[in-house]
Amino acid sequence: MKQGSYDFDEIIDRRGTASEKWDKYRDRDIIPLWVADMDFRSPPAIIEALHERVNHGIFGYTAPPEGLSQAVIEALLSEFGWQVQKEWLTWLPGLVTGLNVCCRAVGAQDDEVITFTPVYPPFLSAPPLSGRALVKVPLKVDEGRWGLDLEALERAVTPRSRLLLLCSPHNPVGRVWSGQELATLADFAQRHDLVICSDEIHAGLVLDESVRHVPIATLSQETDRRSITLLAPSKTFNVPGLGCSFAVISDDTLRRAFRRAMGRIVPHVNLLGYTAAEAAYRYGGEWRRELLAYLRGNRDLVAQEVALMPGLTVAHVEATYLSWIDVRDAGIEDPVRFFEEAGVGLSGGVDFGLPGYVRLNFGCPRALLSEALRRMRVALGG
Repeated sequence: MKQGSYDFDEIIDRRGTASEKWDKYRDRDIIPLWVADMDFRSPPAIIEALHERVNHGIFGYTAPPEGLSQAVIEALLSEFGWQVQKEWLTWLPGLVTGLNVCCRAVGAQDDEVITFTPVYPPFLSAPPLSGRALVKVPLKVDEGRWGLDLEALERAVTPRSRLLLLCSPHNPVGRVWSGQELATLADFAQRHDLVICSDEIHAGLVLDESVRHVPIATLSQETDRRSITLLAPSKTFNVPGLGCSFAVISDDTLRRAFRRAMGRIVPHVNLLGYTAAEAAYRYGGEWRRELLAYLRGNRDLVAQEVALMPGLTVAHVEATYLSWIDVRDAGIEDPVRFFEEAGVGLSGGVDFGLPGYVRLNFGCPRALLSEALRRMRVALGG
């Protein structure tokens, strides 16, 4: 079934392309639904822009194009009502780089970085790699819905706490934090004088039409002043291999600290990354709308099928193309190995700081997803 103008059902063979996602299971009959890239061709506008740049034939050192900065400014204003100035933007070769730079830019050796678990693994590795102490605050589950444990957060903060690492929307639990939840975090950061580093890389992938993503920096001038927001077109438009991300930092002092921490260690973004990003923000809107409709169908299929699998439950996915599945009641000792033996490659909850769960990437053609879910159900006797 073709979805509007774009064919998300097309199965594109990624084997033999040095794909990290697919080569993990090279020569094995395992459907890879683990690492967060999608099996859809990127928007035609991006592919055309890349062809045009390649045809130019010169690949020298490249500054951030003026048109790209303007495209980002217009996109943030249009989507979130967020008025960003060009000088607030700092370009990065990847969002994970941004997380590590944040940890180095804020506080000093042995200061504390607070984050919520389960969470995208670089949130757990960036603080210790930067000589900072990691403080983990578990999210709580209330009737199957993940949320913030504010009491645990208050207990966790100390005079050494300097930075709050936030994942918004949250990977892997799929939550779009509400305005009220974000306001509570902003208040917490203000009371304890913390900088907020907010990874908002999935902001363009809100699936629930009844909710909307709010960049935490837009809540107030005070929150904006203490915020570093990390963004990228990579997840939304499926261009993670092109490595183009950026930080939005309005406060001059904080921005200078961030850039100092980058030093001469962080490389420039490559010119094709810039090219893809500008095309995504300028011309990717219609493709994204159709993608979201397709992903909603995939999300609902996962929920429907997991409900038939003994011992498994899945949280409702408000944003991202990632399902967070509780396998604790299935009595499986090693869920990643169990599902690999069934022919499905998933991410293990241990990597996110919470054993007993798996993360499933449903950003793929529906036929592939259906077969993976069938294999899981058979393996569980469902």
